[in-house]
Amino acid sequence: MAFLAGIHFWWPKMTGRMYPESLSKLAAVTTFIGFNLTFLPQFILGYLGMPRRYHAYPQEYQVLNVLSTAGATVLGVGYMLPLLYLGWSLKYGAIAGDNPWQATGLEWQIQSPPLTENFVTIPIVDYEAYDYEGLEKKQREEVTTVG
Repeated sequence: MAFLAGIHFWWPKMTGRMYPESLSKLAAVTTFIGFNLTFLPQFILGYLGMPRRYHAYPQEYQVLNVLSTAGATVLGVGYMLPLLYLGWSLKYGAIAGDNPWQATGLEWQIQSPPLTENFVTIPIVDYEAYDYEGLEKKQREEVTTVG
């Protein structure tokens, strides 16, 4: 999940393209449901005393094992969805702005995808890392001085 979150966060910076947000939400929910449907029955089976890695299991564990297998299928669908829409976005995705998430980190203050040298000049940081109000104030000042 953390890997997928990182890929989604950095995708516009790496590729310069946006992905369909509605499909990403669907993939996140599908993965969450598939994960829990896969591993919660396995936890319960272990608690009930079923040994691991059996090719055939007792009849009383049938329902939970089938439920876990179905969950693995749902989890697989949840992992395939991002492959499909991220691949699609490489060609058809909307052009991402330099900072589509309105983040305050320095990496989001350069163009997407970044230049080879990243920054043309050394950046001067005059706000805290999570000071969104300070950044917005700075951006408003830049707009009024430019305009």
